[in-house]
Amino acid sequence: MADTLPQEDIDSDPYRALKDIFCGTAGGIAQVLVGQPFDTTKVRIQSAPPGTYSSSWDVVKKLLAKEGPLAFYKGTLTPLIGIGAVVSVQFAVNEQMKRFFKAKNNGGEMTLPQFFMAGSASGLANGLIAGPIEHIRIRLQTQTTGPKDFAGPLDVIKKLYNRGGIRLLFKGLGATELREGIGSGSYFLTYEGLVQRQMKKEGKTRQQLESWKLCTFGGLSGYTMWLSIYPIDVLKSNMQADSYKNPKFGSYSQAAKYIFQKFGARGFFKGIVPTLLRAAPANAATFVAFEETMRLIG
Repeated sequence: MADTLPQEDIDSDPYRALKDIFCGTAGGIAQVLVGQPFDTTKVRIQSAPPGTYSSSWDVVKKLLAKEGPLAFYKGTLTPLIGIGAVVSVQFAVNEQMKRFFKAKNNGGEMTLPQFFMAGSASGLANGLIAGPIEHIRIRLQTQTTGPKDFAGPLDVIKKLYNRGGIRLLFKGLGATELREGIGSGSYFLTYEGLVQRQMKKEGKTRQQLESWKLCTFGGLSGYTMWLSIYPIDVLKSNMQADSYKNPKFGSYSQAAKYIFQKFGARGFFKGIVPTLLRAAPANAATFVAFEETMRLIG
């Protein structure tokens, strides 16, 4: 059975990296399908002009009334393909870093700082892919009723590239990398720390832990990640939602100044409610899909 393979057999599997990527892709697809409505709500709040929405619930009501339920899945195609790739890279790099640290420790247990460093490395790697993918998604998510600038993901890419080349497509990359480095470190530190603690407590292998416990650990990891990096994400969203034809922000400092002047310190936490509501189900789905797929293929 796949769930009873000795750890040394798993580590020496010549197809391990490909399996990590495949399982990460499964986790990414699950994350998008579960989390997209929450993410659309979050982005609308983060990037809307003052007075547009009074609360997260106000976003939901206006989206349903003016654009219909499918509006919550605007821009889904890009993340469904892209986030699958992003999460596959994230999990594959994290698993590789775990093997690196385990070898460095002569087969011994990893320390909590090592879990953080492994997760941080995975975040920096996937940030290069996540940056432009999230930029495209945000352009589509922030389109409301009436004339639209973009007909779809490919149209976004074409118009952004024609306007500002690769540099415009990768707008917000610095904030994305900072967010991913800190956030993914916190994310995997929390998850792996909880998994290791439970394994010791119950005397079980990783493959023997119940799925509901993995769901719980994944949800808690999502909370840890977002609470550690949310203001950075707000800054990134405002940079990427800024007009690509007549931008207000020429730098992160200008965007930060605008947010503070318009909303005060609370502006850096706009949209945190739907984000935290999303964190538990989306990240629980991500980790369970990853772990269960890993058990299935060995």
